[in-house]
Amino acid sequence: MNNIVIENYTAEFGESFTLRDINWIIEPNQHWVITGTNGSGKSALSAILAGAGEKLSGSISGLPERVELVSFEAQAELIDRELKKDDTDIMDVISEGTPVREILEEGKADNPDFDADLLEELIKKFKLESMLERSFRKLSTGETRKIMLIRALVNKPGLVILDEPFDGLDVDSMTMLNELLQSQIDTVPMVLVLNRFDEMPDFITHVAYTDKGQLHHTVDIKDEQAYNDLYQLLHLKTTNLEVPETDDSDRPPALNPEDPLVKLTDIKVAYGDSKVLDGESWVIEPRQHWQLSGPNGSGKTCLLNLITGDHPQCYTNDIFVFGMQRGNGETIWQIKQYIGYVSTALQWEYRVSISVRNVIISGFHDSIGMYTKSSDRQKKVADQWLKLLGMEDRADQPYNQLSFGDQRLLLIARAMVKHPTLLILDEPCLGLDDINRQLVLALIEKICNSSDTTVIYVNHHAEDQISGIKQFKQLEKLA
Repeated sequence: MNNIVIENYTAEFGESFTLRDINWIIEPNQHWVITGTNGSGKSALSAILAGAGEKLSGSISGLPERVELVSFEAQAELIDRELKKDDTDIMDVISEGTPVREILEEGKADNPDFDADLLEELIKKFKLESMLERSFRKLSTGETRKIMLIRALVNKPGLVILDEPFDGLDVDSMTMLNELLQSQIDTVPMVLVLNRFDEMPDFITHVAYTDKGQLHHTVDIKDEQAYNDLYQLLHLKTTNLEVPETDDSDRPPALNPEDPLVKLTDIKVAYGDSKVLDGESWVIEPRQHWQLSGPNGSGKTCLLNLITGDHPQCYTNDIFVFGMQRGNGETIWQIKQYIGYVSTALQWEYRVSISVRNVIISGFHDSIGMYTKSSDRQKKVADQWLKLLGMEDRADQPYNQLSFGDQRLLLIARAMVKHPTLLILDEPCLGLDDINRQLVLALIEKICNSSDTTVIYVNHHAEDQISGIKQFKQLEKLA
């Protein structure tokens, strides 16, 4: 590999973000981490190496012929491509989507360097044999992430760019991925985008720090003083948080305090011959906060979707929620009025072009987008959340022009805005920088300790524990 040289480079990403005056050299045998706050330009900086953005000035030279980029945006585009296959089907036949094996081998036909042996090795290492014929779009978030990472590496690129590669992975998968990347460092240079400094692999040689669309610092890991200064910059603490009040004018009917909020009995979910859940039972009492854990593919998101009514097999199981037995004529909106929810799947689905403020307000109506006139009180509450998130100056900006991390922050506020009876947080900190992660964890802690909201919290990171959560449910992946 030659030096990759970026000189005085400026590029636009949509109408709302510009990467400005970038000067950066990546030398052979260097492996970089790009870090910074949400919306600072981390992902944009990595993406210009893969040809993204509209160039306004400057130059990039020395890029290898094949560059592989794995990011949440690329993951969402692939999921969206699979979903759109339903739109082209004829005779009312619903497509099952592309099998995992075909997704993994997509680069094989036109890439003479495609490494079939490495592919088979990684399939075994990540224990993917049983899902090779399954539809890619039916996999969990963590599983689809693994597939994309493997696909990138077996294509033998001249440069691999991994945007938050560890987010969405369970502990064992993170360890395996770290070992895998370590085994590849002599054959392919890597650029990683990371929000968490504690996830930085040992083989990283340099760190780039972005802020407000500019590259502010490039640090050699061996320069201890410069590295420690940068580390300090990224580990500020958030204190004295107050959760904004809500709009109480349209609260749902009161629930019977003697009933559990949720009761799942002997739950079974399968796709064909592949079992996801088999005999799971779970009772959630009011103000009994839970952490839900388990490896990728163990059915965590599936179990949550049964509670929210977003899984088709909720009507074939024994599910009691908010005083209602599922399948007895209740509507999904009767269920959702008691729930606040955030997940990666919701973020992929939330693609409407509305303002930042209206995204938060949509949480009052459990809608994706705004279809109801908002009240002055709801606007005031939304503005209080924006101030808390440091986004008050972006209230009228289009949501779909924000970074992944800023979008995630807004969807967390949307989930919390109505102070729901049940708050479901499926990996809420995924994609957040250290500062905003601390903010979100502090908010969850506050809600657990001082509100009538019951919390279900999913996360893979031991350091992101919430002291107010005392109940734990562990799922195991079925063979």
